[in-house]
Amino acid sequence: MPLHLRILNDVEKRILSGEWPPGHRIPFEHELTVQYGCSRMTVSKALTDLVKKGLIERRRKAGTHVSFPHVQFAVMEIHDLRREVQALGLPYRYEIVSLKPRRARREDNARLDLAAGASVLEIVCDHFAGDRPFCHEERLINLAAVPEAAKETFEEGPPGTWLLGKVPWSSAEHRIRAEAAKARIAAALSIPTGSACLVVERTTHYSGLQITHVILTYPGDRHELVAQFAHG
Repeated sequence: MPLHLRILNDVEKRILSGEWPPGHRIPFEHELTVQYGCSRMTVSKALTDLVKKGLIERRRKAGTHVSFPHVQFAVMEIHDLRREVQALGLPYRYEIVSLKPRRARREDNARLDLAAGASVLEIVCDHFAGDRPFCHEERLINLAAVPEAAKETFEEGPPGTWLLGKVPWSSAEHRIRAEAAKARIAAALSIPTGSACLVVERTTHYSGLQITHVILTYPGDRHELVAQFAHG
């Protein structure tokens, strides 16, 4: 076996076995040349092939790291972000950035079709896959539809998971778009300002009431939407 293929196979086995998880920094090129007793060109060839396979990312000055899996979403499903992250084999956590009940504003009325003077719960939180930001969430809950949310701290689980477990839903509307990250979103996702993001905007309904409106923003280079159609 050519030496560059041996290096490729060794690194690939460690990644696929989970020994080197997503985000793990693999040895520098000069370390691999010493380990395998070969030229830097041989190591570079192996790493280039691993990049093409999507297994590693080479970042200038930061070194070479195991890639995070590319996440696929079914367009017509309501997602539990915790399960999405756990399905990748990564530890999940979330942070509540802000949580406050308030009177609905004009733009809120357009999103949730609220009565004048209605109350909403505004929630902003960030979701993480390991140490890496996974999704930024901005949510409104209609307190007329879900009054118990007013006293909820969401310490036991994120808002989306809590709603799926507590409140039935009968229909949902998704709006999906690509968007350049503004400074606030870029900071939350640890990506450069202007980076491409995938934005999923959803309103959920039950028995004629609009329950919640949420905007989920994901780093665009690691997520995609999937839809299946049948003809007949």
